[in-house]
Amino acid sequence: MNRLEQLKQFTTVVADTGDFETMRAYAPQDATTNPSLILKAAKQGAYRPLVDRAVSDCKAAGLTGDALVDAVLDRILILFGKAILEIVPGRVSTEVDARLSFDTAGTLRKAQRLIEIYEEEGISRERVLIKIASTWEGIQAARELEEEGIHCNLTLLFSLIQAVACAEAGVKLISPFVGRIYDWYKKNTGKEYQGAEDPGVQSVRTIFAYYKKFGYPTEVMGASFRNTSQILELAGCDLLTISPELLAELQASEGPVERKLSEETGGDQGLESVAADENSFRFLLNEDAMATEKTAEGIRKFAADMNELERMVRAAV
Repeated sequence: MNRLEQLKQFTTVVADTGDFETMRAYAPQDATTNPSLILKAAKQGAYRPLVDRAVSDCKAAGLTGDALVDAVLDRILILFGKAILEIVPGRVSTEVDARLSFDTAGTLRKAQRLIEIYEEEGISRERVLIKIASTWEGIQAARELEEEGIHCNLTLLFSLIQAVACAEAGVKLISPFVGRIYDWYKKNTGKEYQGAEDPGVQSVRTIFAYYKKFGYPTEVMGASFRNTSQILELAGCDLLTISPELLAELQASEGPVERKLSEETGGDQGLESVAADENSFRFLLNEDAMATEKTAEGIRKFAADMNELERMVRAAV
């Protein structure tokens, strides 16, 4: 078996893309999207009919002005998600507007609306994960959504304190960003990290071990990979979401894949329980320069892409 096939024996493989053909080619269990991926796909001619359909559907509902634009943006996300769910057997992650990352009430309303549209389209909420940035406000919104049976994927996660707060909130799944952690340390130290010494890999291993030690059911999905070495070092993680380029590299490569993480071998790494109240969260996140910078940077980037997608929609309506 190639390395992708072997990896699937230990870990649920998720496609990190908005491209339907890629999903068909690599047969992932789930798929994740984000504003950047949706924007990239929406710019391609092959996906223009989805955008046009979203516009026509919302116009037919009699909407105008800003209400029309907001409805079209939501509709685009759902049409992409629905098409993805016709390809993958599992779940799709659909992201709440990053511009709501510090607005608990706004995040709640948007997430509830997205699930409402999915259910109007005949898609069960069990097949959808609502992606929310791992800010304090986002995590509190996720707590309430989980209580309503709306499962969440907390993204832009770079630290143990964010992961602990998510687990305490009963979040279904988290997406710690391996590659962006690696990027920060490489830039700030000038060092090239390999294998198990990669700080992004170490972060996910610590979170995984913490969850197993303290019995949290929250799923860990490593994300944002820069190379296949990072992926293989996390074989056995609950899920891994992988870009098309790295899926292709894994599929084309031979050699044994060793399980690195498991319930039994995760180990507690001497970990002690971490308080995750609001004061502790804000202080510990602030103490972690990498996590603070990368969370803020990620929100800015996704918000910018939502702004661009909104401009595209305004031009189309």
